[in-house]
Amino acid sequence: MSDVTDATFQSAVLERSSTVPVVVDLWAPWCGPCRTLGPILEEAVAATGGAVELAKVNVDENPQVASSFRVQSIPAVFAVRDGQVVDGFIGAIPKSQVEEFVARLAPVPSEADRLAAAGDEASLRKAIEIERDHPVAVVGLARILVDRGEPEEALELLARVPETAEVRAVAAEARLATRGVTQGPDVTKTLDELLGRVREDEDARQEFLDLLETLGADDPRTAEYRRALASRLF
Repeated sequence: MSDVTDATFQSAVLERSSTVPVVVDLWAPWCGPCRTLGPILEEAVAATGGAVELAKVNVDENPQVASSFRVQSIPAVFAVRDGQVVDGFIGAIPKSQVEEFVARLAPVPSEADRLAAAGDEASLRKAIEIERDHPVAVVGLARILVDRGEPEEALELLARVPETAEVRAVAAEARLATRGVTQGPDVTKTLDELLGRVREDEDARQEFLDLLETLGADDPRTAEYRRALASRLF
């Protein structure tokens, strides 16, 4: 489960839904039925063991997301797969119906899925032998390789799967690792230094972008430095 904002909706829901179905729960603190439905929905999604993910959106704080779904009352729940709404309901419904709603989204796990869910290197490699572009296995193994200091193999693996926010983040870490660059406590100083070279130096521009990916969309410095980059380039 994650709390999603207007700023993170694109990556946390639309892009993430290309890998796993995402249930979007539109709610507000003052909404009594929302408080009733929320725990039931959380329990039903948790029971899928990661086959379905839950994104909770406080509509009072994130009006853009609410507007995109054209909701007129809450709670409002939508299922998103591959960036498209595929199911949904309005209002608090019985627990049995919530469970049925979530179960319809959860695919029957394959052998590769089960191996990928184990998360250890041997299982991830077996999963990729069965399904060479299994997104969960590829990203999971790539993370292990980056942490172990083998970023080149990580980048080769990541090239097999569609680009998502998670894939971009791991690829950014891998590219930085090939240059011996770590985010570190002086990342702001590094970004400032790179900013002076981004217009003419393609490598500096890529390193700058990779550092922003590792900071993540929620870090306020990311938006600040993206604006600074745009002003230098255009």
